[in-house]
Amino acid sequence: MPFKEFDVKKYIEERREADPDFKDAWDSSRMEYRLLGELVKLRKEKNISQAEIAKKSGYKQQAISRIEKKEHSPTLRTLCAYADVLDVDIQLVPRRV
Repeated sequence: MPFKEFDVKKYIEERREADPDFKDAWDSSRMEYRLLGELVKLRKEKNISQAEIAKKSGYKQQAISRIEKKEHSPTLRTLCAYADVLDVDIQLVPRRV
């Protein structure tokens, strides 16, 4: 069977415009993914392992792994504990339009 070209970005935009529930779910997940991505990036830049994050934050390494793989949505408390280990703050800033 031949492959059919599929524009994922276009499909997502069409769904966002047509379905308010999809738009809300998509938009809220993007923020979570960006935050998690930044935390993982900082962890790697500081050469800190998942095991170290786990030990210092009081969570299991498997839990940190699931969070980083986006298999589990962390609580605010967990995100703050992760950020504390990295010695960073989580801040709310106005969105750029």
